[in-house]
Amino acid sequence: MNKISLSAFTKNYKEVLEKELKKNVEKLNAPSSLKDSMLYSLNAGGKRIRPLLLFATLQAFGKDPLEGLLPAAAIEMIHTYSLIHDDLPSMDDDDLRRGLPTNHKVYGEATAILAGDALLTYSFQMMTYMTKQNIPSEKILTSIGFLAKAAGAEGMVGGQIADIEGESKTLNQRDLEHIHLHKTGKLIEVSILIGAILADAADAELETLKRFAYHLGLAFQIRDDILDLEGDEEVIGKPIGSDMDNHKSTYPKILTMDGAKRELDLHIKQAKGLLAGLNFDRFLLEEITDLIAYRNN
Repeated sequence: MNKISLSAFTKNYKEVLEKELKKNVEKLNAPSSLKDSMLYSLNAGGKRIRPLLLFATLQAFGKDPLEGLLPAAAIEMIHTYSLIHDDLPSMDDDDLRRGLPTNHKVYGEATAILAGDALLTYSFQMMTYMTKQNIPSEKILTSIGFLAKAAGAEGMVGGQIADIEGESKTLNQRDLEHIHLHKTGKLIEVSILIGAILADAADAELETLKRFAYHLGLAFQIRDDILDLEGDEEVIGKPIGSDMDNHKSTYPKILTMDGAKRELDLHIKQAKGLLAGLNFDRFLLEEITDLIAYRNN
């Protein structure tokens, strides 16, 4: 398989993903106001890191990335629903997301909540469409189970609760890792694992990729915390210092900024070391790892 640059890979598969997201929401037999709210946040841009990780994992195993299009779209729907709800006044109370007014500022709180609910539930309906691709039912069921766990009380939602309960408290590094391994890390992990499941990865390979995802998820959050203090507001698309305003514990607050940057470098190094131990084409996954470590938004 010819090697493709990350920029070309991203451009190609982001376009395909975004068309798939739009097509599937537009065809819903649902109120136009609900679909408009869903599409507003889905179309707001973003790095699409989770779908790209799924596509890149398939590519690493020599499989067609488009075999993962439906679960990639499902994961992005779940991620988008979580952002809509995170921005609500009862959560982080944010007015801007990716440089645009947040969903509830445009459509109102009730519609924003329901748009998030609709994206979450539709994501699992999307997963069932994989049967049309002649993917074995066992793989589909395993993928759905992994995704439900990653998104729910044992994953992202559990992490969100821990994050809320940690506000205005002095957390240690272990507490902070627990929050972010669940709130952020579990959707990153499941993106990689579903790609590996669809690619027929062996159990040992799945375990290595799970450890890789552990370091990648923490690196992602550490970089977010750094950008919250050092980033460019116009590039990030939301106010700088929002974590401080919400009285959240962050890696720079606990470790100092220099310490947070050292911790970031450590996780990136360990993530790449795990990839090096796998017998597959790791180029794109390494490039995405660097993207996460050195991104500016």
